[in-house]
Amino acid sequence: MSTRIETLEFQAEARQLLQLMVHSIYSDKDIFLRELISNASDALDKLRLESLVDKELQVDTSDLHIDLEVDRGARTLTVRDNGIGMSRDDVVQLIGTIAKSGTAEVLRKAKEAKDAAASPELIGQFGVGFYSTFMVADRVTLLTRRAGASGGTRWESSGEGTYVIEEIDDAPQGTAVTLHLKPEDTEDHLFDYTAEWKIREIVKKYSDFIAWPIRMATERTAQAAADAADAATEAAATDEAGTNEAGAATTEVQTLNSMKALWARPRDEVDQAEYHELYRHLSHDWTDPLETIHMKGEGLFEYEALLFIPSHAPLDLFAQDGKRGIQLYVKRVFIMDDCQALMPNYLRFVKGVVDAHDLSLNISREILQQDRQIQLVRRRLVKKVLSTVRHLQTDDAERYRTFWKEFGPVVKEGLLDDVDNQEAILDIVSVASTRDPEQTTTLREYVDRMKDGQDDIYYMTGESRLMVEKSPHMEAFQARGYEVLILTDPVDEVWVERVARFDGKPLRSIAKGQVDLGTADEKDSTEPEREQQKKDFSGLLTWLARTLQEEVKEVRLSSRLTTSPACLVGDTHDITPTLEKMYRAMGQNVPHPKRILELNPTHPLVSGLRKAHEQQDADAASDVLGETAELLYGMALLAEGGELADPSRFTRILADRLANTL
Repeated sequence: MSTRIETLEFQAEARQLLQLMVHSIYSDKDIFLRELISNASDALDKLRLESLVDKELQVDTSDLHIDLEVDRGARTLTVRDNGIGMSRDDVVQLIGTIAKSGTAEVLRKAKEAKDAAASPELIGQFGVGFYSTFMVADRVTLLTRRAGASGGTRWESSGEGTYVIEEIDDAPQGTAVTLHLKPEDTEDHLFDYTAEWKIREIVKKYSDFIAWPIRMATERTAQAAADAADAATEAAATDEAGTNEAGAATTEVQTLNSMKALWARPRDEVDQAEYHELYRHLSHDWTDPLETIHMKGEGLFEYEALLFIPSHAPLDLFAQDGKRGIQLYVKRVFIMDDCQALMPNYLRFVKGVVDAHDLSLNISREILQQDRQIQLVRRRLVKKVLSTVRHLQTDDAERYRTFWKEFGPVVKEGLLDDVDNQEAILDIVSVASTRDPEQTTTLREYVDRMKDGQDDIYYMTGESRLMVEKSPHMEAFQARGYEVLILTDPVDEVWVERVARFDGKPLRSIAKGQVDLGTADEKDSTEPEREQQKKDFSGLLTWLARTLQEEVKEVRLSSRLTTSPACLVGDTHDITPTLEKMYRAMGQNVPHPKRILELNPTHPLVSGLRKAHEQQDADAASDVLGETAELLYGMALLAEGGELADPSRFTRILADRLANTL
């Protein structure tokens, strides 16, 4: 008997995703079964944990398993588990809506994907694996009962935008998902999901390592069943078996998966294919990982860990609510996924499993963050990941470049957050430089190439490589052959200020402070000339400082310019304009530091402005000179990618001055 039957609509984005699943063609539809088995396995993990933590929960956990049931005549496939189950509210929340960020993005990516083979990797990245069932089914029915509850819930939909949900008085504990499969394609038997061989193939490929038995009733001839029984007398290969007279079919319930925990097996007993399949299960990533890390901790606190570095960044890498990829087990019992206590945020792309031996099963997330043993494991995992990347850097340049291209900006966040491993992170940092437009360089390589007498590591931050390379600040360094690091990631604006030094060498921005290049002999020989220039330009500098006092804090002659008339620089400890924008975008009201205007005394515009100024009374300088000062400042601001306070006035003055030259 059932009560409270309702027909409800899917969330808007869920409807779009359903239509995408139903009407799109994927090169590999098999992933729907992977997703359903993974969901069932999660439900069994949660029930085992709940039964250990909640002693009042009366459930039988002696035979937790997953059943696959096929009805060839009705063309149905059912995936059934006796796990935690769901309440009615759970069903509406988890299936009727998609409560994950990035759903619109996954829809856009899927719609724009020109290569059909690439589309399946989008499934699962945002927890929408259940919807993949509509690739193969005209109708999906779900029957579930929450462990400890008296009644169940039945859900059904044809994927057309609505679903029916009703309360059921009598339902077994757990969840059963029944797929009413689409009509069989007589021309393509590769997608017959009622065929035993096909189901075996999918389970072996995707779910062989699942910790719970995946069972299915199969049919064999009497002779085949007898042969199998003889071969498995001592090993008990089958759970149930029955035979009829010779030649007749027999029903045999078999366990399809090996249930071996890869992380607990010796490394030499696991092949790469098994590692890669576990990675796909954990990450829902269709590609192989870039690197596999299999480690074991012994001593006072024992654990096994199997970590994976992906070969490409996930879509939600920079999402605020993006999840970490580490699952925590205790003695093979699932505790939690997204275990933030085991991996710092700057390594959030690392996927894997950590199986600890001595933690309390009912430990909470808050306590876990403070647990001394967990902190010890975390430190070891971080060091191992960083050392693995370091080995890639020295032993496999191509794979290292792939890693840094995908995850470099994230790893550099660790320079701000992880003081203990700052040196190890600096060792694997790779950045662009003026030495080679095609290749990046490490800080160690830069230091090894430094010129004799060079004390500082020169760098410049900016929005793009082109903007940095064309900056006036770069002119003297290019003229003298000094290599400059080009830092264009937003995080670069922050970490270079925080780190300050590498290998004892100061990191110095070429857009801040005074620059004085050249050998000691060259500096000595040019000193008298510089002193004379200061005297010659003192009147102009004073007048410009007064004229532009609202915009700049000082006007001085420059030793960093060779071809440009002027540039803007910051004081040594001032924040950069880009960093100021970042802080303001985050809602922080930071003070606006005035910049220093530096002039190139050899440029015709600057020398001409000096002569024009000297020919007039400094206190009664003409409007033309004042407008020229504005143009000079505006050009310096634009040259570094800045924004003019009054663009229309700048263009009007420029147009008038150009017209006067014609």
